[in-house]
Amino acid sequence: MHVTELLDRATAPLFSFEIIPPLRGSSAAKLMSAVEALMPFNPPFIDVTSHSAQVVYEELPDGTLRRRIKRKRPGTIGICAAIKSRFGVETVPHLLCHGFTRSETEDALIELDYLGIQNVMALHGDDTGVQKKPPPGASVNESALDLVAQIHSMNQGTYLEDLVDAVPTNFCIGVAGYPEKHFQAPNMAWDIDFLKRKLAAGAHYVTTQMFFGPGHFRRFVSQCRAAGISAPIIPGIKVLTSKRQLQLLPKRFYVEIPEALAEEVIDASPEHVEEIGVRWCVKQCEALLNYGTSCIHFYVMQRSKAVRQVMERLQRLL
Repeated sequence: MHVTELLDRATAPLFSFEIIPPLRGSSAAKLMSAVEALMPFNPPFIDVTSHSAQVVYEELPDGTLRRRIKRKRPGTIGICAAIKSRFGVETVPHLLCHGFTRSETEDALIELDYLGIQNVMALHGDDTGVQKKPPPGASVNESALDLVAQIHSMNQGTYLEDLVDAVPTNFCIGVAGYPEKHFQAPNMAWDIDFLKRKLAAGAHYVTTQMFFGPGHFRRFVSQCRAAGISAPIIPGIKVLTSKRQLQLLPKRFYVEIPEALAEEVIDASPEHVEEIGVRWCVKQCEALLNYGTSCIHFYVMQRSKAVRQVMERLQRLL
């Protein structure tokens, strides 16, 4: 079932989750246990992130370093299939422009279609330091807008090659929105206009980058609606669980940590930080639900403990 159908049919607030595949060579058992721990909260869908190749350095016996390029977290499609089969929950694999040719993207979409996975998230992807040229004759999607257009074309039965009797796919396409502006956008108006273009190209709904102040989301939705965007906008939330994240999250995701939250975390002992993050997240979710949000998306990654605490407290309030 499409994410948009799940949203339309909901009679109570929905809570979805996002996880990250394990590192290459690691078992998926721990990840699946984390997913299983979230099942009592009836998630309508679970996102699974994707990662392109990146540069890694290995130290050789003689002390020199060898530069290698490899994907450190493969397995997105397999994990999506496993979750849907084991738990009966819709999954949303992330598809990236960066590091993948259009042909590789088409192959991935064909596999997802065979597996009965009907939802995808179209993203540009992070710059991992790998600047490899596509093979001769291959093309790439330069932006998420191009990626959305490719997926939409397949939904219309148009593939990269002129195929006879090509069957249209039926993907519901999600895209990212940035309540605090994408770091590469020159201004907020430009960023929202680009989001509008992605939706016009065939995307169906928006999931936002994480934020820690509900006011960011309210302003973002207001600006989107004023720009003529009517698609569902799902707020993305993360529980702050360590002092180190006060520096890592703004640096990695270009988000602001509210002064009140930062001060409380700085003054607390390390073992109390997670409780502070949980309390802050519960209040943030309450504000979003009071605002009228029908679905909240949690960035779980691989550890579900803090999110479970948030959900248990929210259930007592609903």
